[in-house]
Amino acid sequence: MSKRVIAITGGHGVLGRAVVEAALADGLSVAVIDHASGQSAPEGVLELGGVDLTDPASAQKAIDAVAAHFGRLDALLNIAGGFVWQTTDDADPAWAKMFALNLTTALNASRAALPHLKASPEGRIVNVGANAALKSAAGMGAYAASKAGVHRLTESLAEELKDTSVTVNAVLPSILDTAQNRKDMPDADPAKWVAPSDLARVMLFLASPASRAVTGALIPVTGRV
Repeated sequence: MSKRVIAITGGHGVLGRAVVEAALADGLSVAVIDHASGQSAPEGVLELGGVDLTDPASAQKAIDAVAAHFGRLDALLNIAGGFVWQTTDDADPAWAKMFALNLTTALNASRAALPHLKASPEGRIVNVGANAALKSAAGMGAYAASKAGVHRLTESLAEELKDTSVTVNAVLPSILDTAQNRKDMPDADPAKWVAPSDLARVMLFLASPASRAVTGALIPVTGRV
């Protein structure tokens, strides 16, 4: 039986790279879909760069290319997204941008992947929400609202697919321990944050056959914050 195939959007980001590394260690076949182009991927990984996931046609083309290359698609991990800290009275509101990067990308990739995932005996969609979207704070309105949209997409799609083999879940991380976050918050204690490798492990469990009894779940992954 051929190896399970997972597609990772935003695979060249910090979390995406951690998931790719963990997936390869688990012996999975991996495809990376990213807006960035000209990036290198580990040997054996199908790299699709320059993909605009805010465009449904581009998302469909990329997902179909993954399924054609490997002959199947078993799981989609929607990591592509972005973050902006911005108060509501900012002169250049980022709400549309946040919804495009965080929600529209997940919606388009999921819609494109559904026919392939339904053909898998254990199809999986894993989204990245945000713990910050459970209760927003100053400057977090646009980001939190877009991630709350990811939460509702996760729940509604899970209900729609209950008669299929496909499950849909989301992880809700708090602060990730990244070089950029350490730079932006020099007085914080990163030991209390979430290591990307730890979040990757949770996502890969949800992408595995072992998670068949879990769907529509919003799972906080918050370290010790």
